[in-house]
Amino acid sequence: MLNGHGGPEKLEYRDVPDPVPAACEVLIRVGAAGLNNTDIWTREGAYGAEGDASAVQGWRREPLVFPRIQGADICGRIVAVGAGVLESRVSERVLVDNALYGEGEAGLLSAGLIGSERDGGFAELVSVPAANAHAIDADLSDAELASFPTAYVTAERMLNRARVAESDTVLVTGASGGVGTGLVQLAKIRGASVIAIVGEGKEEAVRSLGADAVVVRREGLIPAVERVLGKRPLDVAADVVGGQQVGTLLELLRPGGRYVVAGAIAGPLATLDLRTIYLKQLDVLGSTMGDRHEFDALVRHIESRRLRPLVWATYPLSELARAQEDLVRKNHVGKLVVLPDARTL
Repeated sequence: MLNGHGGPEKLEYRDVPDPVPAACEVLIRVGAAGLNNTDIWTREGAYGAEGDASAVQGWRREPLVFPRIQGADICGRIVAVGAGVLESRVSERVLVDNALYGEGEAGLLSAGLIGSERDGGFAELVSVPAANAHAIDADLSDAELASFPTAYVTAERMLNRARVAESDTVLVTGASGGVGTGLVQLAKIRGASVIAIVGEGKEEAVRSLGADAVVVRREGLIPAVERVLGKRPLDVAADVVGGQQVGTLLELLRPGGRYVVAGAIAGPLATLDLRTIYLKQLDVLGSTMGDRHEFDALVRHIESRRLRPLVWATYPLSELARAQEDLVRKNHVGKLVVLPDARTL
């Protein structure tokens, strides 16, 4: 349980009353829950505010209610249902869409997150809206299924926002992380060519996902990417890293290219040459989370075995703080996953 903004010391492992599903909700016995950068930023209050990048705020750039159980990526089985939900759903294996959608066309823009605006899956039991619990038929473990939701639906939306198609060449930053591995695999499903940027030592793991070329981050980015591209244009830069490399990514794009961003693990502030954007007539796109249709598409990809899960390590729930510390170190490829105690691999 998260008791306030700050470091891992703000996480407490203790007993809490079992949640009770309200009307139109289901109660899930958690089999596994994946970690995300969002967990770290939410714990730290690192989302800032417009006009004050250093403001301590939660996901929606507003104060978070504490205590809060984190954990957006949930796989498990329904063990009880609230009023208005079919009893036949009990025992159903589900993967949880973590978005708490608002109303109407702007529903995603006003959405909250399970694990942020309501309690999440770093627990033995969690109650979620029934519509968010998607029945899934897959021969993957709970840990493998829990590696997908937030990262891969974020990647799917990024590719949709950037209109990635079969003829495109896509550059993926942070390609060894959760969203990055999702971008590589989902772009390849669309038939695009993928150039992946990774840290040293992670090349082969990302190449095995289907990346057409891999560039090590320590190399000079422009000459390294241009060497791989040859005479091909770069159509899309899909960025989950941010920081001062953003201007370089814009330089690499062809005229009329698309830059889409959904993360800022290297820092939320960047210095840009606006002339690069308007003289090359670039599309600069922000993207976050995913909508119901994109989560449905993700479930179909999983069930059809078109996606390969990458679980780097699992941790007992009682060691969530250590898992978050390891996530921050970025020595892994793919995802870190928490399991209820006595169920680690």
